[in-house]
Amino acid sequence: MDDMDQSLVHDVGDNPNEYFRFLHSRTLNTLNTNYLLPVDHDEVKRSEYHHRLVQFLFSGRNWVGPVKEALQFGQHRRVLDLGTGSGLWAIDTADEFTRAEVIAIDLAPIQPEHVPPNCTFELCDLDEAPIPYPDSFFDFIHARSLHIGIRNYPRLLREVARLLRPGGLVLLIEPTLHPCPAPAGKPPMHGWITLWDTYRKCLRRQNIDVTVPERLSELLSEAGAFESVIIREGNVPVGFWPKDPHSLSIGQLQWMDYDLLLPALRPLFLCSGLPPSSVDLLIKDAQNDLYNPPYDPSTRLHIAYATKRFTAP
Repeated sequence: MDDMDQSLVHDVGDNPNEYFRFLHSRTLNTLNTNYLLPVDHDEVKRSEYHHRLVQFLFSGRNWVGPVKEALQFGQHRRVLDLGTGSGLWAIDTADEFTRAEVIAIDLAPIQPEHVPPNCTFELCDLDEAPIPYPDSFFDFIHARSLHIGIRNYPRLLREVARLLRPGGLVLLIEPTLHPCPAPAGKPPMHGWITLWDTYRKCLRRQNIDVTVPERLSELLSEAGAFESVIIREGNVPVGFWPKDPHSLSIGQLQWMDYDLLLPALRPLFLCSGLPPSSVDLLIKDAQNDLYNPPYDPSTRLHIAYATKRFTAP
């Protein structure tokens, strides 16, 4: 890849095991030891559930916004997927836009080996700047559920602006860290609330800004390089209560996502100094609320897309 800083991109080579470590009964990455969510089979499944959920929200597509227009620029189109996880978004996008080169980067090699010829996976720690690609290299950049691993989100957006060509598109999707609030007159889910309060406190200790999902518009504006910022809210049911088949599918996928997320938080909680007995009780109480909610719960996805200015503001 021309003009790329190879020192910051890692080739898996013959020994992919060097990018994994075993901690508190889960497999984690080794490139960024501050990121304490697992990268094992259950986390891949969770990534797949989330991918399918977003597809349902986007009416079967992998994107919203003027993506086709962004990828009609020039002859060699490039797409970058930040924090690709299981890699399904990158694979689907490569299948849809066969003339585009799709590059997807993550902390661990958990993506499939057999992918479309125009799709490439690279290992890179996005919490380190700069991202090792040239200026104005990409036409479209996608980032989903990424902010919990980024200690300086404004810096990341400045990197996104550097990497996009003028007129290029960025699409950001971040789930709220305040899910399933109790409706008026309904009893709160105390175990659920306590777990999410604890999760946010642990992220703050790692210098993660837990307000990012709700501030995507503000953060894009502050980056100074974007225009035509569009914000959308995705209201997501949680569980099996919706009557509409489409909403029911979304609710089931979000429920399965959360069901895998709760035990996945155990390494983060334990590394934050919580006693194992307290962590186990915290997760158990949250699971009880998820399995037996006193009301029909829902959560929210925050979605933003914007184009890079052709000239400085």
